[in-house]
Amino acid sequence: MDQKIRFLVLLAAGLLCLNLIPICWAEDPVEDVLQEDLDVEDELDPGFVGAEEDEELEGDLQDEAPRSFSNSPVLLSWVMSSAKKEDADEDIAKYDGKWAVEEMKDSKLPGDKGLVLKSRAKHHAISTLLLRPFTFTTKPLIVQYEVSFQSGIDCGGAYVKLLSQTPDLDLDQFVDRTPYTIMFGPDKCGEDYKLHFIFRHKNPKTGEYEEKHAKKPDADLRTYYTDKKTHLYTLVLNPDNTFEVLVDQTVVNSGSLLSDMTPPVNPPAEIEDPEDHKPEDWDERPKIQDPTATKPDDWDEDAAAQIPDEAAVKPDGWLDEEPEYIGDPAAVRPDDWDEDMDGEWEAPQIPNPACEAAPGCGTWKRPMIDNPNYKGKWKPPMIDNPNYQGIWKPRKIPNPAYFEDLQPFKMTPFSAVGLELWSMTSDIFFDNFMITDDRNTADRWANDGWGLKKAAESAAEPGLATQMLNAAEERPWLWVVYVLTVALPLILIFKKSAAASAAEYKKTDEAQPDVKEEEEEEEAEEAEEAEPSGPGGYQLWLQLLCRP
Repeated sequence: MDQKIRFLVLLAAGLLCLNLIPICWAEDPVEDVLQEDLDVEDELDPGFVGAEEDEELEGDLQDEAPRSFSNSPVLLSWVMSSAKKEDADEDIAKYDGKWAVEEMKDSKLPGDKGLVLKSRAKHHAISTLLLRPFTFTTKPLIVQYEVSFQSGIDCGGAYVKLLSQTPDLDLDQFVDRTPYTIMFGPDKCGEDYKLHFIFRHKNPKTGEYEEKHAKKPDADLRTYYTDKKTHLYTLVLNPDNTFEVLVDQTVVNSGSLLSDMTPPVNPPAEIEDPEDHKPEDWDERPKIQDPTATKPDDWDEDAAAQIPDEAAVKPDGWLDEEPEYIGDPAAVRPDDWDEDMDGEWEAPQIPNPACEAAPGCGTWKRPMIDNPNYKGKWKPPMIDNPNYQGIWKPRKIPNPAYFEDLQPFKMTPFSAVGLELWSMTSDIFFDNFMITDDRNTADRWANDGWGLKKAAESAAEPGLATQMLNAAEERPWLWVVYVLTVALPLILIFKKSAAASAAEYKKTDEAQPDVKEEEEEEEAEEAEEAEPSGPGGYQLWLQLLCRP
């Protein structure tokens, strides 16, 4: 019995420690990182960072302090568009949505700032030049940034555009029609949750550009838009034309630029001849009515589908003279009833009380049954069409617009990053934009930036006991579950213990002294083995629970 009590004590201590897990985390990873006095955003300014030039360009990035959201309260390195949309009403055509550099509403990292979309039902456009253009050569492209829908999101986007390097690129006139190379990021309206990856492909024959859309992710994206946490969006493009889309460093979509884009990068080699037309005598009917068939002489097309059942007999006690419904004898004509306007008043109909004990009331009629002689309208049987020529299709001809681009990865170089958005929800938080050609660098900076936010948000989450209490406040019936979960094991333990004591009491044959001593020694040895010795067992269990 004493061992069972000790077990219950250990269980209670373990549950207490589970409730303290967030405290354990808060005292370990978050504070340790904060104490390093590291400003991640000093490293994560918009710019192209190559693996071989990481150290050199990192110094360049550090020198451009205005690019860091945490170091600058104003958007000195970002340009807000002053243009107007060409295809919108005058009231909403202007890009006059407000931007700000500020901390998150519920910031877990004091001093950490980001770029925040502040207005709702407005057009927003803001952009910044890269340190140098990105050119698609033999290295991959990694685009990475953070988004937090602090107030949720009803209808709006949070995607970025990598603006193509053109001689006439003017960030002050950045609009929806400004040429871009890649568009990437989350977008949501109603119950349609999207994660765009679009690139503009240049037709090598005509020089015209066409948008190519990646297939829709199979993963459920809903949580990323509704939990109000900071999420990391990453696009990886490889020189072998493969791509990956990641959220919080987990792949949610992948494929090939050659086979998983809509419309396809390369057009078909052959197309249907637009000048080819189906001949007038072309017969596409696989079956036809047998022209030699005739209607049988005994076929009666006028026979009814159903007839009265002549074998039916009226049940005994059927009340032919009693109607099924009668006027309510208790009903009284309303005082304001006007027969000239309302017509002659009639009492509402109620079931006839006289019919309650009878099998039926009113005129009895034989029930209807299917007519065994019914055949319906005669039609000739169907036979194979001897003149069937198949489904006609126009002949194939070589596609005059055909080309084969086996390296769509080699896209138009881009020199700026822009956000051109419409949103019905404000306070969308952006941070740590990054463009690089080295995956390891992207992962390292992601861990130092987004990883720090994730650790801080996790540390601030309530413990197990708090979550259980909050759930019970919303759903009081959970208290019954909690009580039963705790009470039932205790009842079973005490019941088993009482039964064992009663059985011991009822024994009539007393054990000999030497047998008692042996049994007591064995019980003592078992107790020592079961009981934790020194600072191991119990203390180690608590340590394991409290480790981050």
